[in-house]
Amino acid sequence: MVSVAGRAASGHEHPPLDPTAVQRFYRRMRAVAPAAVGAIERDRADDPGRAFGDTACGRLVGSLDRDGVRALGMWVHHWCMRFYDDDTRAALRLLREIAARPALGWTAEEAHWMLRESYAASPVAADRFSLPLAAAGELSPRVLPWAGSGPPRQPAPAEQD
Repeated sequence: MVSVAGRAASGHEHPPLDPTAVQRFYRRMRAVAPAAVGAIERDRADDPGRAFGDTACGRLVGSLDRDGVRALGMWVHHWCMRFYDDDTRAALRLLREIAARPALGWTAEEAHWMLRESYAASPVAADRFSLPLAAAGELSPRVLPWAGSGPPRQPAPAEQD
């Protein structure tokens, strides 16, 4: 398994994140991580064609409030971006299901944090913008000027210094 996190910066400028807010994200994600790991492991061994609501991940999502689902989404996004080349089918399904849920109440800081992680991940991580775009779609264009139109274009290598 190879980590795609921590790669060189993409050249795209992001506003600085408040370290206290980032620690709050990690604290919330650590609270859901054990249940998420267990659910993903059970779903890896189960029938991939099963309806999402009947899977361990689906039952986990159904047991959480909005804040818990956002924390779970952030955790699975973080996990998938770090270990994309591992067997992440169950985790990617969970990520897509959370991204498809309306009105989770994402904050601008959460969207920015996920976007930063997405830019740091390898382009091979095809779903790297799924959750940040869903989160940004809930925000006002004043908060994220590109919300609703996709992430800002990443400069080509020749355009970077």
